[in-house]
This record gives sequence, structure tokens and C-alpha cells, in this order.
Amino acid sequence: MDPTSYAASIARGIWSAGVDLVGYVPSVSVAPVISALVASSGGADGRSRTVFPLSREEEAAGVLGALPLTGKLGAIVMQDNGFGNALTALTTFNTAYHLPLLIVANTRGGLGEYNSMIHTFSQYAPGMLRQIGLPVFEIDRRSSASDWEAVVTEAGVHARMTFRPVVVLTHFWNTDGKAA
Repeated sequence: MDPTSYAASIARGIWSAGVDLVGYVPSVSVAPVISALVASSGGADGRSRTVFPLSREEEAAGVLGALPLTGKLGAIVMQDNGFGNALTALTTFNTAYHLPLLIVANTRGGLGEYNSMIHTFSQYAPGMLRQIGLPVFEIDRRSSASDWEAVVTEAGVHARMTFRPVVVLTHFWNTDGKAA
């Protein structure tokens, strides 16, 4: 993978944040990030010893969110519409027990979105996440790939420092990621 790609930058940012394990909910939109994470961790075919798929976002919040209980940090790669599934887990487990977690989510419903139904949820995701007290950082094509890496790294550090989940919303339209 091109080392200057946005997907590779996200992968480097996740590892630079000191993440020990990454779970992902499969999606074509985040596939380039997953491939970069798997390749950079020595794996193949969508998994490695440290990168693996999970079936739903709330499962990811539970599995990766429990890692701080062992002194480790987890990250989730998903789409923003999956927050509809994960809100209860994030608020009653991760946030309530002060468990840091890095979440990198591709946004849906923005420029270039072809699915007219996704707007009804995704356009409200950033505000909804802030309403439940989660820090949200948004990055898009106006920032360079190296900026994306830095934001993801700093978000992971912020999660550890503040003992709570931190969300990075990535707007992949017109970057090297698959279009929404």
C-alpha cells in the first residue's frame, strides 16, 4: 500500500497511539484501512494476531473496551452508522467505567454519498456522540494524509489520558478510500 495513502496513515496513527488490538466491523468503506492495518501487523486475508473482525459495533465496544482492564488499549474501525448499534455499550460500559478506547469511523451521508437512506442517521452522528460526552475529531480531504495520522495518534493518546472513548470521524470521500 502506498505509504502516503490516507488508509496507511490511519493505520500508522492507530499503531503510534500504542494500540494493542484492533477490531473492525467489515465494510467496503473501511476496507483500505483494514488492509493497511492487517498488512502492517504481519497478517493477511483480513486478520492477524492483532487485527480481527467482529460482527457488530456493540460487540467491538465490549471486546476492545475491556482491554484497559488488562493495561492495554484497543481500537475499533467501523462506519459511523454503526454508532446506532454501539451507543448502549459505549455509554453503560466504556464511558461508565472510564475505559479508554480509540474509535476510527468512516462517515456516511456526506458529499458523494449514493445511499439516500444513510443521511437520516449519519448526519446526526457527530452531534449525538458529543451529546453523550464523547470527544469527536473530524478529518477530511482538506487535511493531508500525514495530518490524518497525527490526529488518529493524538486521539488515542487522548483516550488513554482522559480514560474514555474518543472518536475520530474520517470523511473518506475523494481520498484513497472507497467512496461511500
